[in-house]
Amino acid sequence: MRPAADRLADLLGHFFDGPLPVRLRAWDGSEAGPGDAPLVVLRAPDALRRLLWQPNELGLAEAYVTGDLDVDVDLAQALGRAGRSVRDLGIRRPRPAALASATVLAAGLGAAGPPPRRPHGRARLTGRLHSASRDRAAIGHHYDLSNAFYALLLDPTMAYSCAYWTRPADASYGLAEAQADKLELICRKLGLRSGDRLLDVGCGWGSLAVHAAGEHKVRVTAVTLSAAQRDFVTDRAVAEGVDDLVDVQLRHWRHIDGGGYDAVAAVEMGEHVGDAEYPLFASMLHGVLRPGGRLLVQQMSRGARAPGGGPFIETYIAPDMHMRPLGRTADLLESAGLEVRSVESLREHYAATIDAWRANLEERWCDIEDLVGETTGRVWRLYLAGASLAFSERRMGVDQFLAVRPSREGKAGMPATPDAWYARTGRS
Repeated sequence: MRPAADRLADLLGHFFDGPLPVRLRAWDGSEAGPGDAPLVVLRAPDALRRLLWQPNELGLAEAYVTGDLDVDVDLAQALGRAGRSVRDLGIRRPRPAALASATVLAAGLGAAGPPPRRPHGRARLTGRLHSASRDRAAIGHHYDLSNAFYALLLDPTMAYSCAYWTRPADASYGLAEAQADKLELICRKLGLRSGDRLLDVGCGWGSLAVHAAGEHKVRVTAVTLSAAQRDFVTDRAVAEGVDDLVDVQLRHWRHIDGGGYDAVAAVEMGEHVGDAEYPLFASMLHGVLRPGGRLLVQQMSRGARAPGGGPFIETYIAPDMHMRPLGRTADLLESAGLEVRSVESLREHYAATIDAWRANLEERWCDIEDLVGETTGRVWRLYLAGASLAFSERRMGVDQFLAVRPSREGKAGMPATPDAWYARTGRS
């Protein structure tokens, strides 16, 4: 019988013009395909069966996270090179005779049979889309994996958002310093002064709340839907001596009460609001600000294709997430009565940030595997590799929007130039 890799190459040849985008190593040890292409290892026929039952991104992802399929080089590098080859060559739909031949090949390789068992970790949400209870479940799926897991993945600031790299990384400047520069940049853009009131919507593990209270002596109302984050931020504020300035609340953004805030921040929280709900969210942001108060929204952007990030992310990482083009977000903020004064792209910064998280994941792999298991670890390895590529290849963006609620007379109270925002970074 011919080696499995040769038969796999014949099977894929029905779908691709030109050379295969990868080199294949089959479960019998045989190899086929271009010698300089990324090496894809199929450890069992189940990898092929998963693709037969789910011939899409999700089938391929589940083959990887179960270990039925692996790569023998850096995952982001392999995905990037294979993806470019596929885009250049295209995938064709075989004619009926070729499709029949491909089906026979697949069956001979062991792909026939019932669907393989799906890996654990899928989000299973119920209820009306973006109801408070469903949003709470979606946030819990992503953020309540465990504080210990995120402590291994992130840096000591526990900032789970795009950092701001003011210089190349070296022995004295890394992820923690870039995150501190991001937190300070936000505070400077918001013009925070001692005694100001800041609303931090979607506060995460409290990096911005604690920084603003500790460095700028502002009074912070920090809001989250995650009970694990609420408890963490409460304890962190006590440990860092700012518990008198930080009030942590477990509530949905729709249930935020009060107003008159000098500043509001929503750092990578708007992606969880939903498309239909975003106008109401923007209206809430406007309503809680005093006239002259500033808003900083840091938010990911994406075109109409896969606004939720794609089937894999929506199923395993961030269910119900929605992204939109940059201009649409600016329009929604201005339609709510806010004036957008500055938009700064951080796209390349996010690729660098995610690569730092990827390095942490690999360096601490044994601890992560012990904590959450191999399958969840591989879910995150695939997620971070794909996310790094998405920002590097400009399929996703991330931006800081600075807006203000003007007074009735139209006064914004903004500085004439942004020089002071970058004083710490040496860009002024």
